Amino acid sequence: MARKEKSEYIIQAVSHALDLLEQFHDDVDELGVTELSKRLKLHKNNVFRLLATLESRGYIEQNKATENYRLGLKALELGQTFIKQMGLLRQAKPILEKIVEQCNETAYVAIFKEGFIVYLDVVETNLTVRVVSRVGSRMPAYCTAAGKVHLAFMSDEEIDSILPNREYKKFTDNTITDRETLRKELREVEEKGYAIDDEELDLGVRCVAAPIRDYTRRIVGAISVSGPSMRINDERIEKEIVPLVLESAEELSTRLGFHK
Repeated sequence: MARKEKSEYIIQAVSHALDLLEQFHDDVDELGVTELSKRLKLHKNNVFRLLATLESRGYIEQNKATENYRLGLKALELGQTFIKQMGLLRQAKPILEKIVEQCNETAYVAIFKEGFIVYLDVVETNLTVRVVSRVGSRMPAYCTAAGKVHLAFMSDEEIDSILPNREYKKFTDNTITDRETLRKELREVEEKGYAIDDEELDLGVRCVAAPIRDYTRRIVGAISVSGPSMRINDERIEKEIVPLVLESAEELSTRLGFHK
């Protein structure tokens, strides 16, 4: 009996759902039912049913302000799983080790998840006074350098959906606790390409981070260097830490297929 071609097993509804997800690419972050119907050449009712199914599983979400649809967190998680399986941690490890060799401060690689930063791996300094390892822990994005480099490249609508529209929890006297001050700082981060946590989460700890991008040009993580404020002063940040973090983030991004 002749073996069937795989194309004969394709389920049309699944194919349409994947076609729908693939409409969100490059600068297209939100689409309405009418526009999706035109693009997919499907009846609006069929598009709505596809959206409802994908939304129920978290792969699509609706912007309540515009009533348009965008990719959901599940799509992000799937992408992050792919990146990890393709070797984000494997590629990051030697770069983290090189950072520590050069500056002898603790280096991290972290990802963004639902408004928090999750630290995936660390290479620690051999100095006695050091930052306590944060691997596996979740820290608020608004008061961490790694979190701010993610937020800085998001739209206002994305930030509004992630962060509560109220005063943020104050961890130290330096914690940014209001939306407008944070927006101003994020604009500066976007312009400079790196972020600084100036004792905003922990007293006595400063951190510098830069974004990691993959072949899709999306930010998939951050590289950061942390250390006690008595060693990480302004001059050292400007002359040593920032150039090192930017160079390291660019090297890791290139390994993940990113090209300017």
